Amino acid sequence: MTQTEENLKAAFAGESQARNKYTFYAEAARAEGYMYIAKIFEETAMNEMQHAKDEFTRLGMLGDTKANLKAAMEGEAEETMNMYPSFAKTAEEEGNADAARLFRQVGKVEEHHRARYEKILKMLNDGTLYKRDEPIEWKCGKCGFTYVGTEAPKKCPGCGAEQGWFEPSDIF
Repeated sequence: MTQTEENLKAAFAGESQARNKYTFYAEAARAEGYMYIAKIFEETAMNEMQHAKDEFTRLGMLGDTKANLKAAMEGEAEETMNMYPSFAKTAEEEGNADAARLFRQVGKVEEHHRARYEKILKMLNDGTLYKRDEPIEWKCGKCGFTYVGTEAPKKCPGCGAEQGWFEPSDIF
């Protein structure tokens, strides 16, 4: 990896952390009644997200949906199988039971994320993302219209949104 690529990775990590930090700061300012300050933090967070996206893109890490699902699945697997168990073990060894519990809990959530990405990728590859053998409930993510059937409507009868807006009830 070149130094520029290393710098892009470091910049991406820094901008990503800054985005979250400023989002948390906005929540705190809003809770204290400082709406204007919250707005400034939120605006800056959006700027940081764009910076991170630019760096991520230049690293060649943004692919099509299938590639992104595969990468997300692999990342979640790494977190659930290696990173969080290692972090929990270290926290226990250092006597920090609270952090150890947090790491174990987050690791379980990451496994849920991995499994969901895997299921969605399989359905996308099989052509079954919007089709089922048995009727299920489909909800339009744009207007909230619900429909029960074996296939999501091509267009939402409520708002005209495309099929891609429909959320299947059987994917958790």
